[in-house]
Amino acid sequence: QKSKALGRLNGSGIEVAVTNDYQAAQALKSGQADYYFGACASGGGASLGVLVGLLGYSKTATVSRAGVPPKKEEVEKAVREGRVAFGMAIDHVEQAVPMLVEAIKRYRSSQ
Repeated sequence: QKSKALGRLNGSGIEVAVTNDYQAAQALKSGQADYYFGACASGGGASLGVLVGLLGYSKTATVSRAGVPPKKEEVEKAVREGRVAFGMAIDHVEQAVPMLVEAIKRYRSSQ
């Protein structure tokens, strides 16, 4: 579902890799990946647990929870703070992914 949402943003220079959370953490740590988007039913548990453990809390953010959709201001703040691993509720993937991508693009263009 996440890769489909990213695929709809074609032409934006985004390369998508579908992997498990442990491999994603290793890719982030080694510089092979820039960002991680994870999804689970709650938005904060299984989507980020391994990433918090391997990268640290300061590099992760939950952008939506079950019943609580993502908020643009909070997404942009997390990106500005240097967070690279984002968790979201499965129900909000279609909202959260484009919001994250746009925030990342804005952040990178300002650097």
